[in-house]
Order: sequence, then C-alpha cells, then structure tokens
Amino acid sequence: MELIQEHTDLAAYLAADDAVDHGHPLVEETADALWSTTGDAYSYAKAAFEFVRDAIPHSADSGDDRVAWRASDVLGTRNGICYAKAHALTALLRARGIPAGLCYQLLGDDDGTNLVLHGLVALCLPGGEGWSRVDPRGNKPGVDAQFTLDRERLAFPVRPELGEIDYPGLYAAAHPATLKVLQESADRTQLWRNLPTGL
Repeated sequence: MELIQEHTDLAAYLAADDAVDHGHPLVEETADALWSTTGDAYSYAKAAFEFVRDAIPHSADSGDDRVAWRASDVLGTRNGICYAKAHALTALLRARGIPAGLCYQLLGDDDGTNLVLHGLVALCLPGGEGWSRVDPRGNKPGVDAQFTLDRERLAFPVRPELGEIDYPGLYAAAHPATLKVLQESADRTQLWRNLPTGL
C-alpha cells in the first residue's frame, strides 16, 4: 500500500519522544546487543523485528495485565499490546539510524464486529526503495507476520467488505488516541474497554 508521509523530512522519523524513547539506556543496550549479532542495517532491522515480535509477548496472548507504553517499559517488562510493541520496534530501529514510523489499521473480530485500531511499523532502510510496513504484534495460530520488504506479511489482512481499513498515514509520533488510552488505562481490562475505534 502507498504510505502518505506526515513529514517530508526523515529527521522526524529518527527523533526520540516520550513513547519512542530510544535514548533510554535499556533501549540502547538492547540495540547494541542486536547490532553485535548482525552488523548491517537490513540484518539489524530484521533481528530487531523478530526480537520484538517473538521475545515480547502481546499481552492478549500472555494474559499480562500490565499496560506498558514507553519503548523502554515494553523492553523492561517484556509485555505490551500492538501499539506498545510498535513503539519498541520503532525505538530500536531509530537507535541505529533507521527511519521508522507508526501506522494503523482498523480491524474487527472474525465477523467484522468490534472494530478497533491496530498498530504496526513502517521503516525505510538506507538504499531501499521507500517505506515498508512490518507488524511486530507476535505470531500465534492463524497469525504469521514476517520481515519481508518486497511484499507485506502483516499479522492481519484487511477486509474492506467488513469495514476494516488500512490507514495510509505514516506517523512520526504515536497517534494521540493510542497514546491516551495506553497512558490512562490502569490494566489491560480497562485498556480493552477503551481501545480507539478509528483515527
């Protein structure tokens, strides 16, 4: 899908903020460890994606009630929903100078009901051919997201006939609706009740 950039300056997609806090020691330490096993931007980006996808369970899968929203907290607790895991991957990519942004889909249950926002990541590798979306949500039966830049292998295909949407925006910072619900939810149960239903 064609991503619409919020900013034309790639510097915006390398910046740190409260949620994508890639200057935090834990983010830097994790990035250093991943870089030491790879050594080039593509291999590092793939390793960072697989680390966030596989080593940090989605809290809906693990049953963890804690709500993390900062990238450093996601790495520290090894826990988060899609938005939080997207913050963590974005921070790890930016920590090594790889422009990365946040993207969103509107997804529903199997029958298309209960539509809520889902968060994922787009990255732009040096020498690459533009932006590619990847989804670090975490795999499980029926979900097989992969690090592929030539064709998308996201966690969930969008079903427009059921009202699902692939939003084309590419955000340098977390969308306020997602950040608000993460910051204001005391636990995952409250978070689930208040998930945003659109942008």
